[in-house]
Amino acid sequence: MAFITINKKNFYHNLNQIALKTGSVDKIAIVLKDNAYGHGLELMAKLASEFGIKHAVVRKSIEAESIEALFETVLVLGDKIVKEDKCSFAVNSLEDIKLAEKGAKVELKVDTGMHRNGIALDEVDVALALIKEQALNLVGVMTHFRSADELSSELFWQQKNFDKVKEQVRESGFENVRFHSHNSAAILRYKHFDEDLVRVGIGAYGYNELPIPFDEVTLKPVLALHAKKISTRVLQKGERVGYGGDFIAPKEMTVSTYDLGYGDGWCRGNSGQPYSIAEGLLILGRVSMDFIVLESTKDEVCVMNDAKEAAKQFGTISYEVTTALSSDIERKII
Repeated sequence: MAFITINKKNFYHNLNQIALKTGSVDKIAIVLKDNAYGHGLELMAKLASEFGIKHAVVRKSIEAESIEALFETVLVLGDKIVKEDKCSFAVNSLEDIKLAEKGAKVELKVDTGMHRNGIALDEVDVALALIKEQALNLVGVMTHFRSADELSSELFWQQKNFDKVKEQVRESGFENVRFHSHNSAAILRYKHFDEDLVRVGIGAYGYNELPIPFDEVTLKPVLALHAKKISTRVLQKGERVGYGGDFIAPKEMTVSTYDLGYGDGWCRGNSGQPYSIAEGLLILGRVSMDFIVLESTKDEVCVMNDAKEAAKQFGTISYEVTTALSSDIERKII
């Protein structure tokens, strides 16, 4: 079966670049949601813990259960809010507060401009009062930037809104609350970091999505996708390959089938604009559920070693390429 390699050295290089921005490894929270952006939840959690990362962010409680022993805190972004020793839970609405189990650790998410999730700015005081009334333990306050990776002033507008929220929280008498707003793009963009935590997702896995005008921070892709040969055959000139016979052999050529397809989370793409794998070979014809065809006889080929470059070919983003990869694909640390 196809397999994925995880480059430990590159992962640690990326975490080190983030630590140079924050000033401390202790301020990094590794985002491990959605199978660690396709890299492997438990595998990446273990590597992050060994590096010295003390905080993690996941989407669901079931993810937290499998990795919480490795970290001091785990923030759950979207699940039922219950009382847990190590886990805190994001609060996205006043209703969330009302439904939360008493004594639960919560982190209030404030909508400073993205308008996706979070408490509205004019609801903050109400939310803080309700948290006290419901006997919840407020351990964090956060927001999320909508345009940190764009050349605009929107990041600073949202940050100003969040600064006002910080004052409201302090004036309400809450203590020992951690504040965090920075995602990967924001921490790579800012020159001075003064919050308690940064939530690092795609940056840790090797992708800097900032446009050219910003200072470059060199990150290294962590994941590479490989496929193994199933069979080899000789095509005569004019013979066609795969569903619909989209590829027509221009000459006699030797081709092989490899064990990767859209059933594994690889993009089907457009056979009229064939994908060029990391080794420079074009996928011939349509991608099948379980197979691709290449002009090669190698036992193994590297299909992708840079999701950002692969994403350009598919007209999408690196996040979509990596998170789509099936959790059933074997992942190996190199």
